[in-house]
Amino acid sequence: MPLFWKQLSHVTNLELVAHRAGWTFVFLLLLIRRQHRLGELRAAFRSPQLLRLHALSAALITVNWLMYVWAVAHDHIVEASLGYFLTPLVNVASGWIFFRERLRPIQMAAVILAAVGVAVQVVAIGHLPWIALVLAFSFGGYGLLRKQGPLGSMVGLAVETGLLTPLAFGWLLLVGVTGGGALGHVSPADHLLLVSTGVVTAVPLLFFAIGARGLSLATLGIFQFLAPSMKLIVGTLVYHEPFGGPLILSFGLIWIGLIVYTLDSFRSARHQARTQVAAPVVSAAGEL
Repeated sequence: MPLFWKQLSHVTNLELVAHRAGWTFVFLLLLIRRQHRLGELRAAFRSPQLLRLHALSAALITVNWLMYVWAVAHDHIVEASLGYFLTPLVNVASGWIFFRERLRPIQMAAVILAAVGVAVQVVAIGHLPWIALVLAFSFGGYGLLRKQGPLGSMVGLAVETGLLTPLAFGWLLLVGVTGGGALGHVSPADHLLLVSTGVVTAVPLLFFAIGARGLSLATLGIFQFLAPSMKLIVGTLVYHEPFGGPLILSFGLIWIGLIVYTLDSFRSARHQARTQVAAPVVSAAGEL
């Protein structure tokens, strides 16, 4: 979505994120009402435990949105794409640290390759790629919290954005009253773009949740490369951000790590599927 946010670069980052949170909640509220699930949403808002969990996840997704919008507006699309390339590997590390998920040797090698890729970039640019790291760890932490919650994708995101909406619309009202906001001061096309931030935010997340349930592990893994790859293409070809030798080496190592990890996961999933199919056959033979 770099092109979308670039079109709104004249709107302040905080105002853009406020629109994004508020209109996402409005859009999701309409969908939930259409599906007759408002009772589920009301029950979630009455649960202090769920509210605490989703308040934390809402804070992390807000940090992620703010950093991404800022990165796009300030011509750091390539580094933003690096952050989303790193996110799957941050998720792997989170599973290892917090859920004691064991990494196979090939998976560990993939994580090490990605870490070397980041180190190459640190040496090349002389400082930590902090934009990429904030994006990767904020979205990885968001995924970690969502994994622990019982709510589905739609209702969970509605709770998070519902918690943010009073702050978001309150901020928009404040800047509007003081005459510094975009509402009423930009073109009709920009007003439409601001309102549509809700759809642009919610639809990809909801479709990803649907796809995650219906696609194979390998297909899902490959699709995870598409969004950051498109960000990288837009940053280099459309906005002509630099992409020289060290960056090519850095991204190359990360890509190799991700591909190796995905292929190993696919191989493991196929092996488990064959084992599960073979088990009933062996059991039936024993009964004979």
